[in-house]
Amino acid sequence: MLVPINKTLSSHRLLTQCLLGALVILLAGCASKYPQVTSDQPQVAPDFDYIIGPGDELNIFVWGNQELTVTVPVRPDGKITTRLVEDIEASGKTPTQLARDVEAAYSEYVKNAVVTVIVDEFVGVPTQQVRVVGEAAEPLSVPFRKHMTLLDLMIQVGGLTEFADGNKSVLIRNINGEQQIYNVRLEDLVEDGDISANLALMPGDIMIIPEAWF
Repeated sequence: MLVPINKTLSSHRLLTQCLLGALVILLAGCASKYPQVTSDQPQVAPDFDYIIGPGDELNIFVWGNQELTVTVPVRPDGKITTRLVEDIEASGKTPTQLARDVEAAYSEYVKNAVVTVIVDEFVGVPTQQVRVVGEAAEPLSVPFRKHMTLLDLMIQVGGLTEFADGNKSVLIRNINGEQQIYNVRLEDLVEDGDISANLALMPGDIMIIPEAWF
């Protein structure tokens, strides 16, 4: 028997929400057992390079060939289509790497093509995003940017909801290939203005904000 697509999607969405809720509750219950993030945690390397991801909007600029200059989105499959070449893999590359690939693809049609790739709208790859789930005003994923802090992130997601238990929030971070979990004091930072609760973020960080138990 065929199941309506919208019903299947609703079931999947409900299952995802249930699993996420269970994870938030589990981590929140153990939050006091996790260490605080300390100032000696690894910082982002100075040579941090942005990696293009699905959803990014790219400006492909071809010097001396204005008719070939175009703004294109990176499709969900990670590829782009330009006026000369279809299905160029973009996701997972830096803008400079993609520019060289476009030049190579254009070499069949344009002599000595010089291409510059400019990222107009940023989404990035998951490993370079910072994700917030749970009781944030607007839970979302945001592209990591150099020197990004916890306070910057909370401003971007609109702070905490009235139901959040901010001081039992946890930060999940990948360090040298191993997942580490830390307790963070979002309530102290956001509501009390305690800057000592602020910290530097890293690409791939996940923030989980639990609901308070009344």
